[in-house]
Amino acid sequence: MPAAARLDHPGAMPAGVDREHGGGDAVGVEYVSRVPRPPLDGLIDDLYYLEGAPPYARLTLPPMPAALLIVNLGAPFRVRAGTDIETAEYADGCVVTMPTRAFEFGYPSRTRSVGVHFKPWGLAPLLPMPAAELCDRPATVEQVWGRPAIAELRDRLAAADGPHEMLTLLEEELMRRLRETAGLGLVRHTSSVIAATGGTVAIGDLSVAAGVSSTHLAQRFKELIGVTPKRLARTWRFTATVFAINPARPIDWGDLAAGAGYFDQAHFGHEFREFTGLTPTRYVEIRQRFLREHPGHALDGWPLPAD
Repeated sequence: MPAAARLDHPGAMPAGVDREHGGGDAVGVEYVSRVPRPPLDGLIDDLYYLEGAPPYARLTLPPMPAALLIVNLGAPFRVRAGTDIETAEYADGCVVTMPTRAFEFGYPSRTRSVGVHFKPWGLAPLLPMPAAELCDRPATVEQVWGRPAIAELRDRLAAADGPHEMLTLLEEELMRRLRETAGLGLVRHTSSVIAATGGTVAIGDLSVAAGVSSTHLAQRFKELIGVTPKRLARTWRFTATVFAINPARPIDWGDLAAGAGYFDQAHFGHEFREFTGLTPTRYVEIRQRFLREHPGHALDGWPLPAD
């Protein structure tokens, strides 16, 4: 999976930072990440530890083909999952299935957490409910795993001897909670085909190749990812296109849209506004602001300042 899929959260690491040994920057952000052992590596891109001062009090996260689990170890943070949903506070952390809209994260002056960047289907074996029930509605970890379990896990993490031991504890908890999930192989394989084509595969071909009806495939995707194959493909294509943008250089939007398979530049602009709430040019201006105000920041790559 490309680096884009790991950048679904302010805790995500940009390409070029050593994921095994972690990274930081001049403003004191510590970020440590690693890939888990099998079979978790088939569900998860990386486990991470994050501590420090966010570059902005509020960060906007456009949708990504990924899911997220955060176990919070510091002061509560706030999440707003779209303009039509009220901001909610999360003390123990949150669980986010693959989003279809931009989220806004509000952080305290210093934050501390461990988390998981999942592949789109990766949360399903750890959820007690269909992923569709959480689509664009982040849950607290307590709502998913129960209060006693998350309280015990947070206590053990807080007492751990450093980030690497914390990630080991988190990995053990995930291994213990894994369960058999009907349809996971089908959804994983089909999602991998979508990813390999950057979201440009013909959706009708997916069910034919899998030997199932389009209705059955869509139902499985909704259960395990929270969205349909078509929505996952749209998200993959949008993400791959945005990560091809270099905000430090002039951009030919027409060429970019055509190269990504969009019907025309207007189609690309419509997708951009739906996914981010921004025009393409405004997005680049905000990315340039981040690069200018926080050059080399460990959290640069996908989140945008919302202040």
